[in-house]
Amino acid sequence: MAAQLLGDMGAEVIKVESRVRLDGLRLGRPMIGEDIAGGDRGLWPELQPLFHSLNRNKLSVTLNLKTADGLRLALDLIARSDVVLNNYSPGVLKRLGLDYPELRRVRPDIVLVSMPSVGETGPLRDILAYAPIIQALSGLMSMVGYQEDEPLVGELQSPWSDSVSSVQAALAVVAALWHRSRTGEGQSIEVAQLEATTSMLGEALLDYQMTGSVAQPKGNYDSEFAPHNNYPCDGDDKWVAIAVRTEEEWRGFCQALGSPDWAIDGRFKDRYGRLQHHADLDRHVGEWTRGRSPVEITEILQGYGVAAMPVMNIEDQFMDPHLRERQAFAEVEHPHLGAEWLYGMPWLLSGTPGSIRTAAPLVGQHNEYVLGHLLGLPAEEMERLQAEQVIY
Repeated sequence: MAAQLLGDMGAEVIKVESRVRLDGLRLGRPMIGEDIAGGDRGLWPELQPLFHSLNRNKLSVTLNLKTADGLRLALDLIARSDVVLNNYSPGVLKRLGLDYPELRRVRPDIVLVSMPSVGETGPLRDILAYAPIIQALSGLMSMVGYQEDEPLVGELQSPWSDSVSSVQAALAVVAALWHRSRTGEGQSIEVAQLEATTSMLGEALLDYQMTGSVAQPKGNYDSEFAPHNNYPCDGDDKWVAIAVRTEEEWRGFCQALGSPDWAIDGRFKDRYGRLQHHADLDRHVGEWTRGRSPVEITEILQGYGVAAMPVMNIEDQFMDPHLRERQAFAEVEHPHLGAEWLYGMPWLLSGTPGSIRTAAPLVGQHNEYVLGHLLGLPAEEMERLQAEQVIY
């Protein structure tokens, strides 16, 4: 994802992969296309939707790094590159002969970014981990769930820590290139996924340091907003999110509801009282929302300056006029699947808006361009290396 973000913003990104050990996101039975049950399994690595989202705007070159010629070609490519991104386990680059000292030998101002699970050093450096394990180690999962004796959710399936570390790594690349443009110096950067995730839990960490309080699951409760929750609406599994913080917003909220008698209850006269009695407050709000649609409630409350929004499923998000206007989804033409919808640009900048220019690459799709054009490898040499499964 870090390289995807950079590619979206205009970088030429070359993905080095190999059929010897395919990218994990290329593996598994595809759940898209007409051939759901099987058929031509040779195409399966080209049909994975998550791979398509994370690898748009990239070129693919297949190099077997377990061979001397494969490593030589990788170093030749690095010598012509600005940045090397990897998320190998600690020590892999060194064993391959691609660690920072070796990369500096072929390009002194190279920027190397490594994204290990928990860091290149320390007692946990050799653990094997992916996002759910990182989220557990960071303490995040212990905070996910509801209050009032409901069971702990126990696991956050969404790979949140992958996204957090990727955004931080992409920013680190931009900062390193900015530094290099002014000093001529390259850098070796480590973005440990555990540290990136933990950095987002600052309030919980500081609360423990200052008060000894251990963060607990709190559902949709917020220490500053009340009401603050998802409330049931008319229809099957329909909900609306409402958040009120200031006294001005509370007055607007009461007016929007027609100033019901419960709203002047002394328990709700100020924010402190509303926070202390948020469960009772939620019950009253839910009774009002239950007979109305999420869209109706949103229009009413927003008209009085109160933050409100329907809770949307995937279909709702795709059809939402605001998200469509913001180009949250992009239609891309894939050579094997045809028109395919991917998530769009993560941000829209006025001067450099970025774009999705190409679909995710097929395995080795750009070998001729990268190895033949960029590196100048003769056609007969490429044929030999392909036969020897170096370019493979």
